[in-house]
Amino acid sequence: MKYYVVDAFAEKVFEGNPAGICVLDRWLPDGLMQKIAMENNLSETAFTVKEGESFRLRWFTPGGEIDLCGHATLATAYVLSRFIEPDAGGFLFETLSGRLTVTRRGDLYELDLPAYDLSPVPVTDEMEEAIGFRPTEAWMARDLVCVLEDESQVRAAKPDLVKVTALDGLLLHLIARGNEYDCVTRSFAPKLGVPEDPVCGSGHCHVVPLWSRKLKKNELVARQASSRGGTLFCRNCGERVKLAGKAALYSIADIFPGE
Repeated sequence: MKYYVVDAFAEKVFEGNPAGICVLDRWLPDGLMQKIAMENNLSETAFTVKEGESFRLRWFTPGGEIDLCGHATLATAYVLSRFIEPDAGGFLFETLSGRLTVTRRGDLYELDLPAYDLSPVPVTDEMEEAIGFRPTEAWMARDLVCVLEDESQVRAAKPDLVKVTALDGLLLHLIARGNEYDCVTRSFAPKLGVPEDPVCGSGHCHVVPLWSRKLKKNELVARQASSRGGTLFCRNCGERVKLAGKAALYSIADIFPGE
């Protein structure tokens, strides 16, 4: 079984967020896909099967299947456009979050994803203890989004991941106004076996609607401030969010799952 590793939201390899991609003729058992994701030990391994005019797409973290992943969707579209259907200008994916589209625009891949509807929640001492800084605001949808005072706090934060696990929300996103970018974010997912996600597309489905309202603009350039780093070109489209970025191929391998 062919296995690709692609750095998504990256100008070159060793940047952005690496995703493992498996293009299948038929579905493997769920337990086997989970084992492969655990063995790969990346934040996400995506599995896709062609179904009619679209592709069924599923994402597995080392800790379990997830309902939405932006960077692995971008990486899957990159693999399909380069190795499977090079003449296609875009791809339709059927997922746990409904139909997603990826459109190729030169060397950019633009994802059309659902926006999360955030609700304000009280800032708590537990948040401050987990993060190391007291948020100025906190918002909740699938994930917890904590707004910090400035970019320096986002970059300097060293969250206590055990305490992060005790907070509400699937992931924790720390965000602030950027100096060179509209916003700067870091994302942590210890509940999924991922200490820090290098670039989180689904996180920006939380961040973009929030920051778009704050800045009163619909087009944003966002920076994920992980050690690898990644840039996302974002558009707020109401109930949808569009995220565009580049990708770089790191490796092609064969997997011998033995089942």
